[in-house]
Amino acid sequence: MNAAKVPNQSSWQPVSWYQWLGPQRNGISPETGLFDDTPSFSEIWRVKAGPGFSGLSVVDGKAYTMYAKGQSEYAVCLNAATGEEIWATRTGGLFANSMGGDGPRATPTVVGDRVFTASAQSVLYALDAETGAIIWSQDLPSKIASARVSEYDWGYSASPLVEEGRVLIESGGKNNRSLAAFNAEDGSLLWTSGSDEMGYSSPIGIDFAGQRQAVFFTGEGLMAVAPQNGQVLWRHPWPTDHKINAATPVFVPPDKIFISTGYGVGGALVQLIADDERTTTVLVWKNKSMKNHFATSVYYQGHLYGFDESILVCLDATTGEEKWKTRGYGKGSLIIADGHLVILGEIGNLGIAEATPDAFRTKATRPVFDSKCWTNPSLADGRIYLRDEKEIVCLNINQ
Repeated sequence: MNAAKVPNQSSWQPVSWYQWLGPQRNGISPETGLFDDTPSFSEIWRVKAGPGFSGLSVVDGKAYTMYAKGQSEYAVCLNAATGEEIWATRTGGLFANSMGGDGPRATPTVVGDRVFTASAQSVLYALDAETGAIIWSQDLPSKIASARVSEYDWGYSASPLVEEGRVLIESGGKNNRSLAAFNAEDGSLLWTSGSDEMGYSSPIGIDFAGQRQAVFFTGEGLMAVAPQNGQVLWRHPWPTDHKINAATPVFVPPDKIFISTGYGVGGALVQLIADDERTTTVLVWKNKSMKNHFATSVYYQGHLYGFDESILVCLDATTGEEKWKTRGYGKGSLIIADGHLVILGEIGNLGIAEATPDAFRTKATRPVFDSKCWTNPSLADGRIYLRDEKEIVCLNINQ
């Protein structure tokens, strides 16, 4: 794939965006030299897609996502340079929901020669990255839980976390079966853990107190487990109506995690305290200044940037104090790249603004779609990948 033309080619390096929220699963691109004082964009390609909210993972010149066609859902691989479909693998029947929208929700995770993803009907897949062939699959309700996806009103939404040969996921069971790890090679069940009801969030991996931890935001709160065996390391309850915890937890190094829920609940900063091989949690602050409906906030240089329902907000991460807020993007989503917010509004408007707590300063805006956009942007190799429920678009920066 040809590299994008950027203003500071010496500092720009291509980096894959291989999973939900990018390389570090924190919504931040490591690419630099992308934006000048007046960023501009050229549309490289635009292709028809279908209903769904899955993001795009871009690796080695290929873009992986999911969407619905007709009465089925598919995992799809596109040529990242042209948008041409390379393969499409059916992952089940159409999940339809009149309140949230139809189609799949999970974003594929690409590790090595495999693509790991999940259908809105709660089936976990490992696919061949080159051909789309199904290597293995696990129907979570039949393998782990007794409940069907219809009991999770808005569809299965977790994007798989893959680390050290393990696929970590919420599995939706009870009696020590709400979380699960599968062997990435053959799909065998490695362990189950926890008894929380399922939420709609995706897990993250963190390092704390000399230990790797997998952190889940379930329907009942924060929970961390040891990835190798599922041992519960700590819990922090977060009760909400209808168990709608959708935003991914945000790690605030070295020892804090930000969580947020919409529907009038708000957000909180939770501190982890390790004492004699036991970890406890302390609530640092809680307020209603950042109510993430579905889009995850991003922590950057001491501040949190995200959507308080339909208002874009910057908060001081240490205190929760509001630094600025602005309208115009509805219930949008964002990532951060090269010191800038890359914002996709709910109405299909793309915005580039400085990632600073001083004030909201826009550098560029561009209409991209004319229908609802509830999917995070992706950025790889100097290009921005966007989608709504009908199309996928690739934009080159500053060409």
